[in-house]
Amino acid sequence: MLHLFPTKPSDIVDIGAGTGRDAAHMALQGHSVLAVEPTSELREPAALMRPSQNLDWLNDSLPNLSELLKRGKTYDVVMLNAVWMHLDERQRNVGMRNIAMLTHLGSRVFMSLRHGLVPKGRRMFEVSGDETVRLAEQHGFDSLVNARSASIQNENKAAGVSWTHVVLERTKS
Repeated sequence: MLHLFPTKPSDIVDIGAGTGRDAAHMALQGHSVLAVEPTSELREPAALMRPSQNLDWLNDSLPNLSELLKRGKTYDVVMLNAVWMHLDERQRNVGMRNIAMLTHLGSRVFMSLRHGLVPKGRRMFEVSGDETVRLAEQHGFDSLVNARSASIQNENKAAGVSWTHVVLERTKS
């Protein structure tokens, strides 16, 4: 899906950035990136390990994104990798509304949804690409990609884990 990312420097928000691997990569490409991560045990070491003038960090979380929304800014790209399935249906409804508030016409949202056994101690819900696209359409997005694939990690393959990759574009206000 990299061919759908902007090639010119853009404003990107990575929601649920974790260790910041993706956010740091985008910052190295010249994009201005805000990494949003609620877990201080991930966010704080990542901010120290991945210093960049193009990468900032924010303590916030879905579904409300209250700190992020206070900034009153929209982004060219919103990334949510391995995050959406941690939200229940009500939270996904609130989350999609708030994601839409972070976008403008032409913005793109990149999501990956995990399917399969829930790791012990984790909170996950089954959510499909089709459900995600239908919800996004209610907020002015069109689907560019909705594709399911097997995991590339051997341990996940053995456990039957698969992923759905969804790319949305804001086409209506």
